[in-house]
Amino acid sequence: MGTAMMEAIKTLLAQGLREMGLTPPEGAVDKLCRYGELLLEQNQVMNLTAITDPAGVTQLHFLDSAAVLTHAGVSLAGKSVVDVGTGAGFPGMVLKILEPSLSLTLVDSLGKRVHWLAAVCEALSLDGVRCLHARAEELALEPGYRDAFDIAASRAVAAFPALCELCLPYVKPGGVFLAMKSVDSAEETAAGETAVKRLGGRLLDSIDYQIPGTEVSHRLVRVEKAAPTPKGLPRSWGKIKKAPL
Repeated sequence: MGTAMMEAIKTLLAQGLREMGLTPPEGAVDKLCRYGELLLEQNQVMNLTAITDPAGVTQLHFLDSAAVLTHAGVSLAGKSVVDVGTGAGFPGMVLKILEPSLSLTLVDSLGKRVHWLAAVCEALSLDGVRCLHARAEELALEPGYRDAFDIAASRAVAAFPALCELCLPYVKPGGVFLAMKSVDSAEETAAGETAVKRLGGRLLDSIDYQIPGTEVSHRLVRVEKAAPTPKGLPRSWGKIKKAPL
């Protein structure tokens, strides 16, 4: 990324965050820009994102992920956060850069992505991040991960009922699960109400937001964890797909 492009992206980021009411910590904008550079560089040899221009990455990945901080309904400061099916690190990496006090666990089923994310964390000097190569539905059965996190977040491409079964088991009672969805997700959210209840959750109001500098609107679906997840859940991925709760 050339110097002029880098400065333009920094300005775009700073303006967008300001519009969202966020004040980034010192050095955060530079780290996000470097993250973007590493992402686009690695994307040439690994499928990490379909968005390949720096401005698009800034708005549709970074600012979109940052919206979690303003619309979660709870502060993420000092909280334990698990990003399930993190892919290229969204939203977890952006949340960590903008709120360094949180403890982050990134979970993905593709080892190459996890290895790359660990290298990015090292390059950006991010402490308090675990990058785990695991299947979400299997890791959620393990002590230390089950009913263990203040917040679970996911931008994973899965229908809401399935996503609930993958993510809610990680959340401790009193915590929240945040699913990043499209604004036309009302039907799948309604279809997930049974799953939410069976997994120990309670559906909260969803929040719609517009990404600064764009006409793109997304939705943050919020679920409170009311009770521990019952034994036997989550099931295997095959059963989750075949027979949603």
